[in-house]
Amino acid sequence: MVIYRTHLLFQCNSRLRSCGGSMTAQQLILRQRAKLLSALCCSGSSEGLESVLDLLLAWGVLVWEDYQSILLPGSWALRASTRELLDLVYAKGDEACGLLLAAFKQVLPDAQKAGINFGNGCFADLEDTMEDKKELSSKAIQTLQSDRPSLIRKLRDSIEGALEVLLDAGSFTPLDCDAVQLPVYTPSQQARRLLDQVRSKGEHAAKVLLHYIQQKEQPPSQSTEDDWTIPKECLWYQKKLQSSVSAQSHFLSTNGGTSSLSLDDIYIDGQLELVQVSSESQPQCRAMGLEDVVGLLGTLNQEADTVLISGEAGSGKSTLLQRLHLLWARGAAIREFLLLFPFSCRRLSSEQRELSLRELLFLHCCWPDRDQDQLFQFILDNPHLILFTFDGLDELKQCFSDSEQRHCCPTRCVPIPTLIFNLLQGSLMKGVKKVVTSRPDVVGPALRRYLRKEVLLKGFSPNGIKCFVRKHHCDPNVANRVLDSLQNNTALKGLCHIPVFCWIVSKCYKELLGCGDREGCPQTITDVYLMMLQHFFQCRDSPRKSLGIGWLHEYKDTALHLGQLAMEGIKDSCYTFPGTELQKFGVTEEDIGMGFLIHSKHLSSFHNCIHYEFLHVTMQCFFAALYIVLNNNLNRSTIPKIFQPKDRQLQPPLHRACLRHCLNGQEEALKELAMASENPNIQITATFVSGLLSHRHRSLLLPSCPGPTLDRKSKQVVKSLSKGMHKHFKSIPQPVEEEKKSMHAMPDFVWLIKCIYEMQDSSIAKDTMAKLEVEHLKLTYCNIGPVECTALAYVLQHLRNPVGLQLDYNSMGDVGVEQLLPCLHVCHSLYLRNNNISDEVIGTLVEKGIQCESFQKIALFNNKLTDACTHHLAHLLKMKQNFRSLRLGNNYITAEGAEQLAEGLRLNISLQFLGLWGNMIGDRGTKAIANALKNSQTLVWLSLVDNGVSSEGACALAPLIKNSTLEELWLTQNCITRAGVEFIIQALKSNTSVKAVWLRGNELSPEEIEDLAQQEPRLIF
Repeated sequence: MVIYRTHLLFQCNSRLRSCGGSMTAQQLILRQRAKLLSALCCSGSSEGLESVLDLLLAWGVLVWEDYQSILLPGSWALRASTRELLDLVYAKGDEACGLLLAAFKQVLPDAQKAGINFGNGCFADLEDTMEDKKELSSKAIQTLQSDRPSLIRKLRDSIEGALEVLLDAGSFTPLDCDAVQLPVYTPSQQARRLLDQVRSKGEHAAKVLLHYIQQKEQPPSQSTEDDWTIPKECLWYQKKLQSSVSAQSHFLSTNGGTSSLSLDDIYIDGQLELVQVSSESQPQCRAMGLEDVVGLLGTLNQEADTVLISGEAGSGKSTLLQRLHLLWARGAAIREFLLLFPFSCRRLSSEQRELSLRELLFLHCCWPDRDQDQLFQFILDNPHLILFTFDGLDELKQCFSDSEQRHCCPTRCVPIPTLIFNLLQGSLMKGVKKVVTSRPDVVGPALRRYLRKEVLLKGFSPNGIKCFVRKHHCDPNVANRVLDSLQNNTALKGLCHIPVFCWIVSKCYKELLGCGDREGCPQTITDVYLMMLQHFFQCRDSPRKSLGIGWLHEYKDTALHLGQLAMEGIKDSCYTFPGTELQKFGVTEEDIGMGFLIHSKHLSSFHNCIHYEFLHVTMQCFFAALYIVLNNNLNRSTIPKIFQPKDRQLQPPLHRACLRHCLNGQEEALKELAMASENPNIQITATFVSGLLSHRHRSLLLPSCPGPTLDRKSKQVVKSLSKGMHKHFKSIPQPVEEEKKSMHAMPDFVWLIKCIYEMQDSSIAKDTMAKLEVEHLKLTYCNIGPVECTALAYVLQHLRNPVGLQLDYNSMGDVGVEQLLPCLHVCHSLYLRNNNISDEVIGTLVEKGIQCESFQKIALFNNKLTDACTHHLAHLLKMKQNFRSLRLGNNYITAEGAEQLAEGLRLNISLQFLGLWGNMIGDRGTKAIANALKNSQTLVWLSLVDNGVSSEGACALAPLIKNSTLEELWLTQNCITRAGVEFIIQALKSNTSVKAVWLRGNELSPEEIEDLAQQEPRLIF
């Protein structure tokens, strides 16, 4: 081990200096200390720190005693532990610092690496040298340390099995097992605790565990045979399948397929969150990594095999799946699956034949050169080694219901929808893992009941946007100018959280940077797509020749040809088009050459004729909208139909299929029904129609469309939006006595708001809000991100009276909060629970809130707030003497943050509700809060649930209970003993206004609880 470490340190140091950098690794650590600390701690999870420690232990930089001294218990100690690590490794010298940088580079996600110098990338291949250590680890305990990172990956999905083996071997006791499986630990943390426990048990326990891991890596179907091996024909097919999947996944086609982007060069991780069923006191979503998609993390239904990745159009679902495919093909991820079969639902929709499972696998994925029967039998016998992926379930022409035909025979031919449904439901090929992508609203309850778990893809984080732009532009100066432009245009910055919009903005950077003042800068989604349209026409015409004011008129024929094709496709849920279809709508070779259509190679080769598809489904929607606006002969009923409210009972395409026989071939009737059905692409098209008919684009459209026609179509849009909003307002129930009049937004409400924003006409927004008379507007679980926040603020700022705005359980993030600020003056209450909000935006929010007289309440629980934001909140309390409620539960605030908050509480004379449950303020923080509030004449409710409060903290609360106007005090799930409760009882004798003190889950015996409850009935146990 010593020899290995010396070799590794020497190699690391040599690489660092060979890069030509002037700074040593020690200097890099010292100068970047704050950045490294922030990058590792910004998520609030200790997973990053523990992963770094795993590597440093394996590489011999740290000894066991170092590891134990660094990893302090409790997430409150994350920053302290990271500082301890930086100090310790810095003291070990330059070589150790080099390895620390290598560990950081390996562990940090791309979004967190921005701005950090790792020594010019000289440690990228350091992992390869770890193979050397296997020869040097003679003892099992040494192997546990030297192989620690890989052992954790192998163990995190099989903790129970390992514990069972250790129990049977007599190496573990049931208490040891309980200590490993504490519910507060993640699967990776349980694996680390398991390794730590095994190390403490000695060499025998280590050998038992290593033997278990070796056996586990053998396929279980043949576990009784020690010499079980994968058949050669399967390995040959695996190699061919990997080659095929790699070729399909390596590039992203752009500009009509004339240029391509390497996925490696452009891919940035999106924000993945796990949807969980949880209690009120726990966050509803958890961040996760790419490999966790198919892992055990977040499993809700153990019997199901299907994982759903849901996200809005353009959020990066297909690209994420493509990345997963590429990593599997390279053997870099999800290696537990021997075979991966990728399917495109768009391609499967064009399949008219009935197919068997065997034909589906071999015809639509990869044809075996030989031994088909043996290979197919292997797949049937070993479902646990197989992974199916279905991209774009929302693009299937038929949705699923419980009346779907049950099918379990792998060799019988059935229609494609029946085959897919039974695969996802588990009637066919039970045990095969399936990963499906779709827009969230399209997956109905009939299929959702068979989901193993659901993962939300929420687009780019702010750091992700920066990384993407920098990857897209080789010239750092250009990248910086684009990022500066985004920073100065918050609406556009909000749009760029959607990856497809970020790609358009990066690609059209010349048009963006040439916009000049804010008036000409893109503000809406329509603006972004018009900018892209101009860019493509400019590139086709002449890069040096500037397009004139009437550039759209010059290319009107192309826009109409492609627009009619797009429109007909959307009405029929069709996204691929054969060459004959293009000819039908007059699409010429010149039109194709513009770059908006790409060659669908796989579909073309499968059907033996050329097929095309639009660059992206949102591009197809945009051209459909162009056709609606530019076509002077369009049926006058078209625009009202695309805004027509949906009867959710008649939406699914399945009902259209059932009605097909009844309508007896009446195609127009079918198309009208399709237009009114639940087709999310029609909503996107309607959004673009609203934007194109905005007054700001009138001068662009006038050469191509007469003014009276534009006026008529614009009035139709305004009337349709007004009717849609009126329907929502009519649904507002009368308030119950003593309750506020409130409206829970229907699913289409946010879409209509976005359409109003696209029109950029404040008079429409004013007229709409003049009809809304509520005191509370609830928009929870509405999938609201930064884009939606921009639209909401634009419209809601015209409300006549202040409202309580509830936006819990959405995806706003910091940028979304920034976008919402223009309407803060009409919010007396703002609820932002579970929105991925960090410290960075709190200062801006407070600054605006101080200026808004009506703003009196805010709820920020279940976010990512730390002590770094509490001085801003203290300032809010000092400056706003009409502020009534501050709720910060389930964040990462410690005693230091509580002390800062106390400075504001001491000077505030209006606060009534203070919620700090689920933080880490401890006794020290409790003392600060209690001292600041002990003379409060307004406080009625205080929660310090689950904050590590002991009897010392309870004692500090006694003066507050005795002297204030407090009515309810929540101290549940702390560590208060009888002594602490007796302090509370004494204080309660002096204050009859207190109605209840909640003390469940403290360190009290049943006998003590009974005795104390008799002494003071206001204590709730």
